[in-house]
Amino acid sequence: MLDLILLDFHFTDLLQPQWYIQNGGLWFVLFVVFAETGLFAGFFLPGDSLLFVTGIYSNDMVKQGLKFDTGSDFFNMMIVVLLVTVAGIIGNYVGYWFGRKSGPALYNRKDTFLFKQKYLQQARDFYEKNGGFTIVVARFVPFVRTFAPIVAGIVQMDYKRFAYYNVVGCVAWSFSMIAAGHYLQKLFMSQFNFDLTKHLEIIVLGIVLVSTLPIIFKLLKNRQEEKKKGS
Repeated sequence: MLDLILLDFHFTDLLQPQWYIQNGGLWFVLFVVFAETGLFAGFFLPGDSLLFVTGIYSNDMVKQGLKFDTGSDFFNMMIVVLLVTVAGIIGNYVGYWFGRKSGPALYNRKDTFLFKQKYLQQARDFYEKNGGFTIVVARFVPFVRTFAPIVAGIVQMDYKRFAYYNVVGCVAWSFSMIAAGHYLQKLFMSQFNFDLTKHLEIIVLGIVLVSTLPIIFKLLKNRQEEKKKGS
């Protein structure tokens, strides 16, 4: 089975939520959720779109992955939400721990072309004022959710504060994304006889576009501000 998966594998499959569900099911999804923040290289992995698709298949994933069925769509979905939340919380803790351990060395590092001590201090000041909000919102923004807990550890954000907002952010993210996929599939099937599973490529692209818009707007805004300062 593994040989067949490897033969058919292409790097672009890593960007497709369906690939994880079809080839690894629930346990693969949990690993991806953990890796996206727990492993520094996980920034390219799908997050929001993966959870949305997970919500669509939550019933099957519980039955196949856990060999268990509560007999209720809602409770099956909530089991997946709980497991994803735990994986996300642990992933953020690992990212925070990594940043906490590597942070002291950065404070003793001399300025270079790419690294400035003032930027590190600015990040620390920002996290002292907005760290909780950042940890929660970062969960909904690709790339940012990978680095937010690491930066929080580097600037030594208060651990208890980080832990609280880590849990809040992971619960909000996992429940909203999984529930959206689960109930929208039911709604579209019952009201319009429209199966979302047959249009996952378009749905995934839409989710990626919506979730990356904040980053695009922020980059454009920063570019305009830099132009104004330069003029």
